[in-house]
Amino acid sequence: MAKGEGAESGSAAGLLPTSILQVGERPAQVKIYLLDVAQVDPFSASIILFVGRAWDAFTDPLVGFCISKSSWTRLGRLMPWIIFSTPLAIIAYFLIWFVPDFPQGQALWYLLFYCLFQTLVTCFHVPYSALTMFISTEQSERDSATAYRMTVEVLGTVLGTAIQGQIVGQADMPCLEDPSDSAVALEDANRTQSITSLRETAYLLAAGVIASIYVICAVILVLGVREQREPYESQQAEPMSFFRGLRLVMSHGPYVRLIAGFLFTSLAFMLVEGNFALFCTYTLGFRNEFQNLLLAIMLSATFTIPLWQWFLTRFGKKTAVYVGISSAVPFLILVALMESNLIVTYVVAVAAGISVAAAFLLPWSMLPDVIDDFHLKQPHSHGTEPIFFSFYVFFTKFASGVSLGVSTLSLDFAGYRTRGCSQPAPVRFTLKMLVTMAPIALILLGLLLFKLYPIDEEKRRQNKKALQALREEASSSGCSDTDSTELASIL
Repeated sequence: MAKGEGAESGSAAGLLPTSILQVGERPAQVKIYLLDVAQVDPFSASIILFVGRAWDAFTDPLVGFCISKSSWTRLGRLMPWIIFSTPLAIIAYFLIWFVPDFPQGQALWYLLFYCLFQTLVTCFHVPYSALTMFISTEQSERDSATAYRMTVEVLGTVLGTAIQGQIVGQADMPCLEDPSDSAVALEDANRTQSITSLRETAYLLAAGVIASIYVICAVILVLGVREQREPYESQQAEPMSFFRGLRLVMSHGPYVRLIAGFLFTSLAFMLVEGNFALFCTYTLGFRNEFQNLLLAIMLSATFTIPLWQWFLTRFGKKTAVYVGISSAVPFLILVALMESNLIVTYVVAVAAGISVAAAFLLPWSMLPDVIDDFHLKQPHSHGTEPIFFSFYVFFTKFASGVSLGVSTLSLDFAGYRTRGCSQPAPVRFTLKMLVTMAPIALILLGLLLFKLYPIDEEKRRQNKKALQALREEASSSGCSDTDSTELASIL
């Protein structure tokens, strides 16, 4: 067994908790729950979602900095954060889906536990993401571990979507033929009262099942992964302030270029993901098929992540970026031009999953290369790995927020009708643009920016040799210091 091989499987299982929980707490899911089940007024629901996402983005760099200041323990530097945040995150997650008996304070209840849950998941996700840098010092083993955990992340997304979709879907609200008709609205109000209590139970049941899986996978992570400390890290003397660490990280050219390129490509795929259900329902007319189409995309992504891992090993990561992410463009054009055809839509969904796999895998596979490059240029600045990963997560969430805001405003401007069985032509056209033309433009812009990314395969090999020499020098220096100490004690 290779040195990092045992950690790879444990590390992969560990990502399932965050991905399976975050399926349920996505803004679109929480918005439906707040409005239809908890019956929070729209203004308060908007405040909860906006403040929650803003707080979530704020906590990423804050938690990253706190982790970077953590000292090494018997369990490691990162693992204590994962262990202590897990039970608290479970409690907060469950309370998000609980309807309290006091209607006057409901908005404050959901705001409190939504922000608390975002904070606790960040305390899990940031150290977990940074764990890639501490399970092995070999680039190939880190790449392999990244492929493992990205595969399981997609599986976690599929599993979370299936669990919550199947359980909550049994108590789904029917659509309205004419939401503006007062008679229809009155009849619907009578039916809604009986369905609401059933939906409350369904959401709690789904939360219980998902939370149980979260605990099991977190235990696998804790028992299956051990952190490794770099030999030269113990030589650092003075602690680094937050602003100095932030300045060093954000002034590192390869990191800025990597973020810039993937910010646009991530936004493209998030636009597709966020509007896919509405696009299938209203533009293509496949109301009862969008869950199966989403499943086809995610399963295709799951099975092709190992293919992209082989491809980037064989041809290089920059080549994999260009081929993998740009492969979505022809199929998005096909969706924009074709008429409603279920078979063609399934073919496009499978093909889109192949590109989604590349978008999942490649950013996280390339980030360790950037950190290695940083260590060579700043050899005395250690403990910055959590800051790198936390800001990477921050910009991903920033893209998610922009996607949600652009989609919501565009659909509102086009005249979207809540729970309508059909939508006016401007809404259907807007959905087509959000799922096809806008992502295409963003993908092309991201690939253009990625042209500036300087770390190719030759640069990676040079960095690998330089880091190995640095580790050997640190190890020999450590041995010399130990011998000198022992000699002094004898004398």
